Amino acid sequence: MDLSHSGADFAVGCGYKFLNGGPGAPAFLSVRPDLLADARSPIPGWMAHADPFAFAAEFTPAPGIRRFACGTPPVLGLKALEIALEAFAGCAIPALAAKARRLGSLFLATVEAAGAMAQLRCVSPVEEDRRGAQISLAHPQAAALMAALAERGVIGDFRPPDIMRFGFSPLILRYEDVWRAGRILARLLEAD
Repeated sequence: MDLSHSGADFAVGCGYKFLNGGPGAPAFLSVRPDLLADARSPIPGWMAHADPFAFAAEFTPAPGIRRFACGTPPVLGLKALEIALEAFAGCAIPALAAKARRLGSLFLATVEAAGAMAQLRCVSPVEEDRRGAQISLAHPQAAALMAALAERGVIGDFRPPDIMRFGFSPLILRYEDVWRAGRILARLLEAD
C-alpha cells in the first residue's frame, strides 16, 4: 500500500498476520510526516516520553513516531517480527500484493466451480483490484464450518455472527494450498 500516493493521514496495521510475525507481534502506525509534530496519541505510554528515565511529572512527547509508543516494546514479539520480515528481503511488494489477490481469486473460483458459492455471501469485494489479501464469506453456520475446516488443516478465523475470514499470505501459501482449501470448503458445504 502506497500511503504517500493515497494521501493517507494515518494508517495502522498488524504485524502478526500479513507480515508473518505470529501471535504477539506488535502493530504498526504510519503518520503523514507533516502531521507528526502536532499529532498526539490518545494513550501515551512511558516509552513515548521524550525522556522516559527522567520520571517527570508532566508528559513531554518524544520527537518523531516514538511519541506513539503506548508501552514497553514487546521484545520477544519484535524479535519474531524482525525474523519474519527477513522473508520479504528482495521481494517486490507489488508482485506480492498481486499474488495475494490472485490467491483470493483462485479460492473464490474453486468454491464457485464446485457449486458452493450459492450457499455463501462474499462480504469482500470480488474484484481483485478492490481487495487485499483477505476474503470474508458469510454463512449461517460459519463457526461450525471454521471448526470443521481447522480439523482438516485449513486455518481461517470466525467473526460473529456469521463471517469466515481467510487470509492469503503470498510468501507462505502456494496456489495448490489455496485450491485445496477451496475444495475442502466446497465439500463441507455439499455435506451440509
